Amino acid sequence: MELLLLAVRVTEDQMTVRRCLACGKRTRADLPPGVPRRPFGARLTAVIALLTGRYRLSRREVRQLLQDLRQVRVSLGAVVRQEQAQSAALAPIVEEAQAAVQEAAVVNMDEMGWRQEQQRAWLWAVVTAMLTVFRIDRTRSGAAVEALLGPDFKGVVGSDRWSAYNRFPADRRALCHAHLKRDFQGLVDRGGEAEPIGRWGLAEIERLFALWHRFRAGEFGCEELRRQLIPLHARMGRLLRRGQDNPDRKARALCRELTKWWPGLWTFARVAGIQPTNNVAERALRPAVLWRKACFGSDSEVGSRFAERLLSVAATCRQQGRRLLDFLVAAGEAARQGTAAPSLVPALQRD
Repeated sequence: MELLLLAVRVTEDQMTVRRCLACGKRTRADLPPGVPRRPFGARLTAVIALLTGRYRLSRREVRQLLQDLRQVRVSLGAVVRQEQAQSAALAPIVEEAQAAVQEAAVVNMDEMGWRQEQQRAWLWAVVTAMLTVFRIDRTRSGAAVEALLGPDFKGVVGSDRWSAYNRFPADRRALCHAHLKRDFQGLVDRGGEAEPIGRWGLAEIERLFALWHRFRAGEFGCEELRRQLIPLHARMGRLLRRGQDNPDRKARALCRELTKWWPGLWTFARVAGIQPTNNVAERALRPAVLWRKACFGSDSEVGSRFAERLLSVAATCRQQGRRLLDFLVAAGEAARQGTAAPSLVPALQRD
């Protein structure tokens, strides 16, 4: 196995300019049909965006890599302009994906800290079975959730218990039991009156996950899962009632909160496509965590749009088993030629 020599192909089109002898007006010839005015082709633009956005190389590293591997010399400014061009080509594609997410029956959401223009911001992720959409917002409030899902979202939301998600009723929420396990462990570590509540809660969570793993392994179906959860329901109910009278304020507050959102603890057993954890959204955020670690966020609003669009397309292509570079090239070519862009929405895919 050996790598072939890689090189860039440069095509030069010269446009003749003539001056009218009578009036002095200069006239320039038109470019041949299909020849773009931009100096970079769609594939080179896509490769630059891929290297900075997916593989998180610095712009200087991208510049050097292109020179070493492709014998292409570009300036740092050209790298930035190609990021912006690719981002503009992806804008309608991600907007279409977000509109589809807003009609989904089940979504999972999570958020993480971000930096934009050296100020605090938040990167939000919403995940369905076939789509992932990211959004960078200045706030961590319910307004950011509404910006992603729209004001009239009717589906079920899997998430942690952050207050921004409280806009949805308990019967349309699916609370993460992995977060709940950490909360019960926190009560154990706290000791004192809180420790017995924590240990009891951990035991019930372990039983829940054991049932879920057996269900996922195909040992029994949904009806049997719900039947076997009945005694666990009863024990958890007793735990929360007892915990609300606990002398420890942390234990008392946790049990009161869980009582308030009780239906959301069991959504995974009655709604298809829901899991008892929010791992799917947390996994979607991991590439963004690495991006943030490498570049500390984005320096501008334009940079934030590039980040969220590249992250959205990269995650969705991975979900759908599609080649990311090919998709980026197709999006760039569609934008240059003014044709229909490829779609991330499975029912509307045009590439």
